[in-house]
Amino acid sequence: MFKNILVPTDGTKLSARAVRSAVALAKTCGAKITGVYVIPPYVPPVYSEGMLYMADIGPQRHKELMAKAAKKALDALGAEAHRGGVACATVAPLAEQPWQGILKTARGKRCDAIVMASHGRRGIAGLLLGSETTKVLTHSKIPVLVCR
Repeated sequence: MFKNILVPTDGTKLSARAVRSAVALAKTCGAKITGVYVIPPYVPPVYSEGMLYMADIGPQRHKELMAKAAKKALDALGAEAHRGGVACATVAPLAEQPWQGILKTARGKRCDAIVMASHGRRGIAGLLLGSETTKVLTHSKIPVLVCR
């Protein structure tokens, strides 16, 4: 059925549930999983009217913090896959928007399904914060399993 299942993670408990579901599905199908943690680019903080606010975090520190967060989340994903007896590869691409990084990784790694979490935001919260899951569902050409 599926051969390579993409599993986006952000290291949250909700993502951990999606990881467990993906591992169970992969084990059932005899598939491998590819874990992805999308790293946002550094954007200098802007105060107002174009004035730059110099925060304590510069581009290099941002890169270090994001790499650390990605490693932690992807290591947890890898450990869950190992416990489940499922082959796993991980990547941490840089992308402006998480949904774009997820779909680009799915294409590049030739994944045939995506298993991801949804925070379930609706109404104003969903409109203001956006939904990466909705954007993946809207633009994906492969099946997407949403875990809540």
